[in-house]
Amino acid sequence: MLERFELFSYSIHNIYKYITQIEREEMEKYGLRGAYAQYLVIMSRFPEGITSSKLSEICDKDKAAISRMIAEMESKGLLIRKTDKDNLYRAKLVLTEEGQAAAEYVCDKASRAVSLAGGNLGDEERRIMYGALAIIETNLRRISRDGIPDRHRKNRDK
Repeated sequence: MLERFELFSYSIHNIYKYITQIEREEMEKYGLRGAYAQYLVIMSRFPEGITSSKLSEICDKDKAAISRMIAEMESKGLLIRKTDKDNLYRAKLVLTEEGQAAAEYVCDKASRAVSLAGGNLGDEERRIMYGALAIIETNLRRISRDGIPDRHRKNRDK
């Protein structure tokens, strides 16, 4: 069991490390942090705009992180806020032409990276892998929220 834990945690750690490295290198071209790649990809799916609270929910990021990203991307001319009756909280974030170009660039790079990374997987292997990852994520979220349950009292008393 411990070998499985080591293999799993080591693999997930390295996958995450390589993803963030690739994001960082690609986003440097726009003078942005690597984490902003995710925001651009998501925002590109909402050409009519998306509220910061919805973006926060989809990205699973806190509102402070979203606010920093908005300010930085706005200052670089990548997005604008379309307000509804001067209410910034409900404003829709809309990518500018330059923001759309950056998002297209990131989406293209992400598609190519995913294709290359999973190039040796067949469709069925890919389906099983994503299904397994979804199950693992759900279980880890529950464990993170509720803690690791104690063993049954019967087993503890032995």
